[in-house]
Amino acid sequence: MIKEFMGRDFLLNSEPALKMFEAAEEMPIFDWHCHLSPKEIYENKQPEDIAWLWLAGDHYKWRAMRSCGIDEELITGSASGYEKFKAFASIMPCLIGNPMYHWCHLELRRYFGINDILSAETADDIWNRANERIAAGGFTPRELIEKSNVSHLCTTDDPADRLEYHKLIAADGSFSCKVLPAFRPDKALGIDLPAWRPWLSDMEKTAGREINGFSELCTALEERIEFFASLGCCASDHAFAYVPYEEASAEELEEIFSLAKDGGSVSTVQADKFKTALLSFLAAKYAERGWVMELHIGAMRNNNTKMFRALGADAGYDSIDDREIAVKLSRFLDGLAVRDKLPKTVLFTLNPKDNYVLGAMLGNFQSSEAQSKIQFGSAWWFNDNIDGMREQMKALANLGALGKFVGMVTDSRSFLSYPRHEYFRRIMCGLMGDMVAQGLYPNDEKTLCALARDISYNNAAKYFGIK
Repeated sequence: MIKEFMGRDFLLNSEPALKMFEAAEEMPIFDWHCHLSPKEIYENKQPEDIAWLWLAGDHYKWRAMRSCGIDEELITGSASGYEKFKAFASIMPCLIGNPMYHWCHLELRRYFGINDILSAETADDIWNRANERIAAGGFTPRELIEKSNVSHLCTTDDPADRLEYHKLIAADGSFSCKVLPAFRPDKALGIDLPAWRPWLSDMEKTAGREINGFSELCTALEERIEFFASLGCCASDHAFAYVPYEEASAEELEEIFSLAKDGGSVSTVQADKFKTALLSFLAAKYAERGWVMELHIGAMRNNNTKMFRALGADAGYDSIDDREIAVKLSRFLDGLAVRDKLPKTVLFTLNPKDNYVLGAMLGNFQSSEAQSKIQFGSAWWFNDNIDGMREQMKALANLGALGKFVGMVTDSRSFLSYPRHEYFRRIMCGLMGDMVAQGLYPNDEKTLCALARDISYNNAAKYFGIK
């Protein structure tokens, strides 16, 4: 028997799974890691058309189009929105098995009421119908967020950012969703990158003084932590290709800082010493405030030099790193734990080879300070698909406490991305339903529905302390 495409039982293969999803779908969304623009949320402009909503800045779609031989002019070039939409529609039949096929059709259904299948043949009709809906209203950033039942979202913000749009949004009582900043000091840590010195200059302007040493940088960042906290920040976010861990003396750190500020070349070992010390300092401050520290591990960025020069970062030329992470991650977490400075921490891996590495690492540092204080972050980026999500949750279930999982994040720049939470919830309920169907867990509807609600929203709300 062939199931209906994306019917009510989409990804749900048992009665327990259906019951759990009925409980999960009623829960609000807490999007505690995204890349939405606070400026766009505040300005709340009506989008031009579906191409602007769908294709502008979406490197997932760009990669798929390149894989199907679409010319760059129709991806990031000067072609019209209509031409880009037509080009994207033409590749859709080729994306069998790609989560984007499901995401796009979920978005068409949930926001536009369009149940047709997108292809070259249907592109014109869907283009016209979608744009008619947009023109009729209801598609501004705030309207899309509210339609998606988002209670809170955390953007990713640099320490040097003055957060003026967060202030303006917070002062506007008409918007039901709470938009919180998240502290993302990657540029502060990237002392070995060309962007570090310009960032330091920006940070000095924000701080209102020169920063002439490692200890002064720490002081300036602590002041920014205080400022972020005043606007409701409850999380920090860090991304590493690999886990840096090299110990250093205070004197060495000052020398490394001075070398970099003066324009000198910083070695990998020196950079890792700087990153270890600064991240350890920041983590201790997060622990004092009860913030959550997110560590995203394993992205290998800007692989195509030619296209990086043409388009810059975040254009679809990143992939998965395969370096070992266990030993240095253990030493970093342990160095904080022995000083009682380990914050609540979410560990993400981009390489699924490390699912069991992280799943096992959690148990080394749990405590009664929080339920599942050390979390295994949801399947991320290239793993944000049926197999990736199931494998991440299976690893967590095998090694830890799936019932305390803080669930899904969009990790997106698109205001149309929220059906990915539905996608996750269906996959999560399907996985647990399979366990029940196989006799691996009791068919206790009350307990199962409570688990589904908790993983969908309640666990994250409690873990991050949102109100």
